[in-house]
Amino acid sequence: MNTDRIVLAFAGSMVLLSVALAHFISPWWLLLTLFVGANLLQSAFTGFCPLALLLRKLGVKSGCAFKS
Repeated sequence: MNTDRIVLAFAGSMVLLSVALAHFISPWWLLLTLFVGANLLQSAFTGFCPLALLLRKLGVKSGCAFKS
């Protein structure tokens, strides 16, 4: 797996988790969904993603979106 796929899988997992937590625990968990969506939007324009930086430092192969 490359960085791009890991970032997308992580973001999707966080959205699903936050929706489940909002349904079962508290609607305030939807703020996590808002944060993930905002981070995806800004990374689409800037190319900056904190998770991609962390994965690069861990030696994960870069994909097309987050090149070194």
